[in-house]
Amino acid sequence: MPAGQKLKGLRHKCHITVREVEQASRRIAEAKGDKRFRISNGWLAQLENGMSEPSICKLFSLSVIYHVNFLDLVRLYDVNVDEKGKYEPVANPHLTQLVPADSADDLRLPAVASNAQGITTLLPISTDRTSKIKLPSSQTRGSATLTCGYVGLNDFTMYPLIRPGSLLWIDTSQSKLQSGSWHNEYERPIYFIELREAYACGWCELQSNQLLIIPHPSSPASIRRFTYPREAEIVGRVTSYNTSCVDHGFDEAAVVREHRAMRGKK
Repeated sequence: MPAGQKLKGLRHKCHITVREVEQASRRIAEAKGDKRFRISNGWLAQLENGMSEPSICKLFSLSVIYHVNFLDLVRLYDVNVDEKGKYEPVANPHLTQLVPADSADDLRLPAVASNAQGITTLLPISTDRTSKIKLPSSQTRGSATLTCGYVGLNDFTMYPLIRPGSLLWIDTSQSKLQSGSWHNEYERPIYFIELREAYACGWCELQSNQLLIIPHPSSPASIRRFTYPREAEIVGRVTSYNTSCVDHGFDEAAVVREHRAMRGKK
């Protein structure tokens, strides 16, 4: 059912006319000292017939008059504020970040445009095509200690083991660094780290009060140091990941070479 018809149904449920809605909204607008909250009976008729869409102010007035939650009215227009976390990786694909675990299965991430170049700016993305990414099934997937992370398109820390654009499963119960030796890179624990207004993914070492984020030997990234735990905290250990074995539509090898060239100039 169209949103306008649903709004009309709410009005009928309250047993009020469009004229009464107009009068009630006028009182709200006068109380707030803002005419944007006023609803004319003609505009309401157009809204209910699907000929217009409401502003935030008018939708607020309708929520008050109809005795319904404002966010419930917003959802009538296919806007669900609970999906904010789900679409953050879509809006900011260059950033490494956490993703709501319950939305990871059906998350569609933008595909990188084939002509993307450079590393000092956000890699351009194509908005007309997407690639659906799924993580491996797991019996412990519903565990409260599991969350999901996304490796930003500018994050080459664990390249090529974990490529930019990968999704990660993170066990938040394993937030303490493991010490010891490992036979190979696959045995060494990988951690997801929360930084100041950012996230990172990589191998970690703790030296006194310094947390070192160690990149893969083949990565163009450098070791990063942060004061622990003031500047960096361990979210958890990466227990599985979904990564591509090929590039994401841009010349990944050229990006890696430029990363290394930039590092050599430092």
